[in-house]
Amino acid sequence: MPKSSLAAGCALGAGLFLATAPAHAAPAERAPLPATAGSAGQPQAAGSQIDTTQTDDAGHAPIVVTGRLISGDRDAIVAPVVIGGEDLARRAAAQIGSVLANLPGVSTSGFAPGASRPVLRGFDGPRVQILTDGIGSLDASSVSADHGVAIDTLNVEQIDVLHGPEVLLYAADPAGGAVNALDRRIPRRVPSKPVALNALAAYGSAADSVNLGGAVDLALAPRLAAHLDASYNRAGDVRIGGEVVSDPLRARLQDEVQSLVAAGDMAGAANLSAGLDARGRLANSWARGTTFGAGLAFIDGGGSLGISVERLNSDYGIPPRPSAGMPERVALSLRQTRYDLRGSVNLGGFFDRLEARVAYGDYTHAEIANGIAGTRFFNAAIESRLVLTQARHGSWRGESGVQFSTRNFRIVGEPLLPNSITERFAGFTRQQLSLGNLDLEGSLRGEHVAVAPKALPARGFNLFAAGAGLAWHPVESVTLSLSATHGERAPSAEELYVDGLHDATQSYERGNPAFRIERSNTVETGLRYHSDRFAGAFTAYATDFSNFIAPVPTGDRIEGAPVYQYVQLPAKFRGLEAEGSWKALAWDDGRSLSLEGAVDYVHAQLAAQGPAPRIPPLRARGGLTFESARFGANVEAIVHARQDRVTTYETKVDGYTLLNANLTWRPLGKDGALALILSGENLLDKVGRLATSETRDFVPIAGRDIRLTATLKI
Repeated sequence: MPKSSLAAGCALGAGLFLATAPAHAAPAERAPLPATAGSAGQPQAAGSQIDTTQTDDAGHAPIVVTGRLISGDRDAIVAPVVIGGEDLARRAAAQIGSVLANLPGVSTSGFAPGASRPVLRGFDGPRVQILTDGIGSLDASSVSADHGVAIDTLNVEQIDVLHGPEVLLYAADPAGGAVNALDRRIPRRVPSKPVALNALAAYGSAADSVNLGGAVDLALAPRLAAHLDASYNRAGDVRIGGEVVSDPLRARLQDEVQSLVAAGDMAGAANLSAGLDARGRLANSWARGTTFGAGLAFIDGGGSLGISVERLNSDYGIPPRPSAGMPERVALSLRQTRYDLRGSVNLGGFFDRLEARVAYGDYTHAEIANGIAGTRFFNAAIESRLVLTQARHGSWRGESGVQFSTRNFRIVGEPLLPNSITERFAGFTRQQLSLGNLDLEGSLRGEHVAVAPKALPARGFNLFAAGAGLAWHPVESVTLSLSATHGERAPSAEELYVDGLHDATQSYERGNPAFRIERSNTVETGLRYHSDRFAGAFTAYATDFSNFIAPVPTGDRIEGAPVYQYVQLPAKFRGLEAEGSWKALAWDDGRSLSLEGAVDYVHAQLAAQGPAPRIPPLRARGGLTFESARFGANVEAIVHARQDRVTTYETKVDGYTLLNANLTWRPLGKDGALALILSGENLLDKVGRLATSETRDFVPIAGRDIRLTATLKI
């Protein structure tokens, strides 16, 4: 990283550190602050081991989420999708895309079992912000679909999927949305007992997978808390329900086999035929990884100051595309060391609170072919945020801040794209006003992005984004909302300069250094309803892009790999999401039986090109859930419709239906420390393919997977 960028980042970090050092005073009694975007409106859950009578450094009582929040009021305009507690444990997986894949409006890139990013409303890559406690993941996962996300999902407390004006707190491009994973690595409160333990263990049959995670919170002194955590995951090659290669790819490659035979290349024909005949197991789909983390925080009535460190290791295989050559076993070996600092001061004036966040990530991964390390990617990044939260003045509240980041991205080996430095500086504000049964919200963000590739002219982009929304509550149980956002995104270094064969993605990619700012306008409307027996939400949205950037297959091949050309052109995205839960039966002792359902759909069109690439099809879910103090059970069917709307040279994707079920036993009762979960996914052992995946023609979904998960909180 150049000295100027590193010095700027360190100077800003040091300034934020000094500005937020809490007063060393005796703890003061503070009334809980009004609900803010980070804490309010989520239901508290029985069975938590967290002391909900103790406030954190911001004065908030802890919020506990035990499952999916269908229709929350954390943000009256665009309610986030929230997952935590037992539901999060039930979905335990090493990659965050796999954890979120079945939530409304969320799919996964599904490149390989070890590399899976969330796809929100058909958007992926740099359009979807992946955050840890509001700060970027500081990895290279947005660069290419084969790169895993550097987040320890096994020790995450809660994950929020954000849309609408709230996204402008983190990015100038709100169209895709953001995923924010919340952990406790930097403690926000001193535990009420000397030692608190959270642990998770899971085994899955489809890949003989083992997931282990554990965290310990320590009360070292009345104002000093510490945190330790670790995780381990291991999976073998994934078992699938049938053939590895899709029918359309099979037909095309069988013609190539005949051509090889006619040319006398019998060895090549045999290699290609072997790849076409593969079934039952997905070769080279193994994964393994570990994380170790620690945090320390000083907390008193004046605020807090905390630091943390994490070391993440992840290794995984990339399933091979069938070819006439000898099968090449490609794997990625990913490493990241990350340091975080968070400080806050409770001000007590017009601005109630000042919070600073600084993170530094040292990331690298190597692409390994047949045991030999080839291309290496390096990413050294600093990101800083300084946010002032206003005290509530009547019905008015808000927050404003600045954000700075710098990224030094280098590649050693294959000249896929030039080394580059990307710097961002942004200012933002979000204001909220309640007028009786009407809530109003507005957000603004200005951002400057500079991309400086080595030996090439630098590019600079000035971005402006704005969002506004309103929510009307005609009665307490109903919310009608409308929001509009304008977003702008600078093309990434990869979209501008990539030009080369990428072994791990098994594709040739070409960018365009003349790309301009990508601009979008989104309108979203929603209806939410909740009562004692029913909760539901419906959302419809429309996004229009000028200068939309997309990698489009050209039909050409270089060294046997398909060529993808990044293009820029107008685009339109339309979609809807709906979900509901009806408590059909309820008993006086707390038992209940509920019917649940959900549907989501995205329609995306590129001007003069036709359908956008890798868009998820219509998806519908229906299920039945039983809940009691000691037992919970669920059975559901998820129908993935056929995806016929594909771009040129993409293959159509057949529809399929998944049958899933789970049973939860709490032997010590709902308030007990132990939960045991037996779950089955894809019980019918179907072969399915993700329309959002670049590798769908030779990387199907996992077959029948029986999982046993245990969680412990003491």
